[in-house]
Amino acid sequence: MAEKAEKIKGPDGLQRYRIYDIKIEDIIAEGTMVKEGDYIAALDQSELNNRMNDTQLDLDKAEGQHLQVKLDTALSLRDARENIRNLIDNYEQNKLILEQSKYEPPATIKQAELSLNKSQRAVEEAKENYKIKKNQAIARMQEANSNLQKSRNQLQSLVEMQNLFTINAPASGMFIYEREWGGTKIKAGSQISTWDPVVGTLPDLRSMQSKTFINEVDISKVRVGQPVSISLDAYPQGQLKGEVLEVANMGEKRKNDDSKVFEVIIKITESDSTYRPGMTTSNQIVTTALDSALLIPIEAVFGDDNHRWVYVKDGGIDKREVEVGTANDIEIVVLKGLQEGEVVLLNEPADAKDMKLIPLK
Repeated sequence: MAEKAEKIKGPDGLQRYRIYDIKIEDIIAEGTMVKEGDYIAALDQSELNNRMNDTQLDLDKAEGQHLQVKLDTALSLRDARENIRNLIDNYEQNKLILEQSKYEPPATIKQAELSLNKSQRAVEEAKENYKIKKNQAIARMQEANSNLQKSRNQLQSLVEMQNLFTINAPASGMFIYEREWGGTKIKAGSQISTWDPVVGTLPDLRSMQSKTFINEVDISKVRVGQPVSISLDAYPQGQLKGEVLEVANMGEKRKNDDSKVFEVIIKITESDSTYRPGMTTSNQIVTTALDSALLIPIEAVFGDDNHRWVYVKDGGIDKREVEVGTANDIEIVVLKGLQEGEVVLLNEPADAKDMKLIPLK
């Protein structure tokens, strides 16, 4: 697998428009080498088209309401202005009547004064009411404008998003499919998450890693920084160098296997165009390196809780105690008790129980 990879995604923010069901309509073959801007996949636009239709209806409704508020406001304010003009005319008329009644009886003059004051108050009240109506009209128009602009913006966003339903490569590289929750790779017809609409990745093939699993009985031998020899199962003749990058702290059980294993990440320190994400690798981790050692097959060593011994063929057969060191699955190091060139048995002789153990000197 690649150490780094660039995600290839569909449009973000779909849930803001109540779009939750997006499927892949078409997608290129995995492993295709693409250049920046090349076609990758197309998403099903059915749900998007439904939202665009709904938003267009909302826009039509908002435009109708905007026009209605505009007309109602114009008529209401026009009537209010006409009422003010009539009240002013009435005031002027009462003012003239008062001026002409100066030779009339006091009661008549008083009545004229009252009528004038009343008409003056009516004008002032009408002007105040007009201000209130005007402010109310402005608020209604602002609300209608806001709703109209909101619908326009939403429709415009959906139109722009429509272009993002055709997914193109953000950079050059090899296209690798994303995996679904169950671990299977996506395909045409697969549904993608609107929260994280990833359809694939472009791995950086210049920096690769190998992921392997080590049985719990051997994990104590593995440490970060140990050298590793890596080969592909498809090309076993070629090998690359690497080193242990990470060792899991917690074990896990794999499918169809009762034993517990630990995940180990290996960094490949060489570059080879043959290596591709998803290929199966063989990893030989060098846990111990010895400049000089006496080795025998591990099945040649026998023992109990207190001693280790081998059966040495030297004319007859000797049951000889040995001191052993580190071992792998095949061989074990003998520190004391044997000399180079001596012959040891891989199986116990028939009279093994009757033989005396020759202790170390």
